[in-house]
Amino acid sequence: MDRIKRNERLAAMARVLTGTPNRLYTLSHFTEMFGAAKSTVSEDLSILADTFAQFDLGRLSTVAGAAGGVIYRAIPSREKRIAALEELSRRLSRPGRLLPGDFLYTTDITCDSDASEIMGEILACRYYEKNPNFVLTMETKGIPVAMMTAKMLNVPLVIARRDSKAYEGSAVKINYISGETGDRIETMALARRAVTPGQKALIIDDFMKGGGTLRGMHDLMREFDVEVVGTGVVIATAEPHLKRVDGVTALMVLSEVDRDRGSAVVKPSDWIYED
Repeated sequence: MDRIKRNERLAAMARVLTGTPNRLYTLSHFTEMFGAAKSTVSEDLSILADTFAQFDLGRLSTVAGAAGGVIYRAIPSREKRIAALEELSRRLSRPGRLLPGDFLYTTDITCDSDASEIMGEILACRYYEKNPNFVLTMETKGIPVAMMTAKMLNVPLVIARRDSKAYEGSAVKINYISGETGDRIETMALARRAVTPGQKALIIDDFMKGGGTLRGMHDLMREFDVEVVGTGVVIATAEPHLKRVDGVTALMVLSEVDRDRGSAVVKPSDWIYED
């Protein structure tokens, strides 16, 4: 192999690390990849860590020990998450987005790869220390943000469906209460092979009003003997104040609606402004 220049190593290492967030790489991985000494690779990683911090591109951390190495996490700064969610809130507050039942049209935003990526980064950074084994969402609108969250955590995405599919094999089905007044009974199903008893799940969804769907996903995980270590949503309504699930992390809050203009007041959640 021809001698690889430092700028070439830095470019390749940055691509590898940012392309696989929350994955531990040993120094040996890079020494073998580039045919370089560990001291050289360590210097390169130090340069990358400083560059990522300087330009708010995430965090590169060193893990000590025999099985240690480096791990990249796409953790946005306070300023970056505030700017991103304030801009999304402005877009969501524009007239014409309010739907019947005081729901918001959000598909254009959740299916925007840049928007879903930053939302996934922000949600993931709340749960790195919980070490979930997978991210669970309900079909279909929550999938893009849940997928980005799973990517940032380096875990699989599991999708609960409204009915089981023959190509997924046998499934567990449950009924759950939906609707603000609890006047509807819905069904959700999950293939038995999708998860393993004893695992830990992070639940991500796009919208929470009363919390019925989220409650259903919690109940579904109980059927699989899976621990739920966190619940996150893109938007939660301020009312009703009492939800069917406690401790939900919402990126934004829908606080008011103007039915005449077909608009809503959407703002970032208070915790976004914390250090």
